Amino acid sequence: MLKLFCTALVSLMLALDPSAASARDTKPQTVKKVKKAKAQKAVAAKPGRQRVKLVRRGTVVKGKRQLIYQNARRTAPVFIAMTAGDRAGLNQTRDALDLGSSVAFVIDQANNQVLFEKNAGVALPIASITKLMTGLIVVESGLNLDEVLTVTDADVDRHKFTSSRLRVGATMTRRDLLHIALMSSENRAAAALGRNYPGGIGAFVAAMNAKAHELGMTETRYVDSSGLSSQNVASARDLARLAVVAYGEPLLRQFSTDPKYAVDDGRRTMQYGNTNYLVASPDWNIGLQKTGFINEAGKCLLMQAVIQGRHVIMVFLDSKGRQTRTADAGRVKRWLETLTPTATAAAPPSPVYRPVSGTQGVTQGG
Repeated sequence: MLKLFCTALVSLMLALDPSAASARDTKPQTVKKVKKAKAQKAVAAKPGRQRVKLVRRGTVVKGKRQLIYQNARRTAPVFIAMTAGDRAGLNQTRDALDLGSSVAFVIDQANNQVLFEKNAGVALPIASITKLMTGLIVVESGLNLDEVLTVTDADVDRHKFTSSRLRVGATMTRRDLLHIALMSSENRAAAALGRNYPGGIGAFVAAMNAKAHELGMTETRYVDSSGLSSQNVASARDLARLAVVAYGEPLLRQFSTDPKYAVDDGRRTMQYGNTNYLVASPDWNIGLQKTGFINEAGKCLLMQAVIQGRHVIMVFLDSKGRQTRTADAGRVKRWLETLTPTATAAAPPSPVYRPVSGTQGVTQGG
């Protein structure tokens, strides 16, 4: 009887004070929230991790049921493609300037004096640096730069499946196609330039290889006009030779270094920007440049610049990271600024074909 009375009394008290029951009911919820907050904080505290959605799961620990929080989904693994330079072991090479690029080559443009080199004789995929030779062939061909050409389905990239702002059916002058090919690395523009060469793209590629042979670019081979194929290969030494000659063409200097340019494709006007932001930097005096990137090549950069009154050519191949190639250019620039030039050019020098000795390179592709 007494037990029944006590039970009734407790029930009455709970009915008169609902806060106690509320506290009892909400306590598990509070604990759950605290656990979830701790789990989220632990995930966020890990470097490189973003806040993720957590889900609650039940588990049994030492015979007792517990709640844990896990990621709703796992982050997909990141696969970094190996470059041809990586496969050749060039990324293991160290240098005095601690460059991030596997390959580097710097010469004095006036006399071909080698100022700095690192794996400079090894032939590697050069990506869109190819377009500098494309530009040289177009300019030297004497073809009408004001002729209006049409972008066709044949110019669409079915090798790397890269996108393009140039629609099939777009029309523009050979001059404008050359401009955006050099400045913005527009692949369809480079393809259209090669296809509209007398004899077609086959004859154009043959002319590219013939020019490379003429310039003594013994480690160079071209198979297309855009650089999308990893079979377009060259050594940094060879590319320095090309840069010296290309610098002798005013149109190539202007088109490759314009910070931006607008073109009309027959339907609309499009604004293009330079793929190399250094051309707009007041800290640089750049007279010629070309960037490049495909997975097999890594990030690439070729530039002519005036540093402390000295005209220099610098080439960087197989760089990793978004700004490694430009950071390497900055390191070389600061290093050159500490040197006293042995020969200073007051005006842009003429092309020099003087042989530069080097080791035989190994062609990487595929």
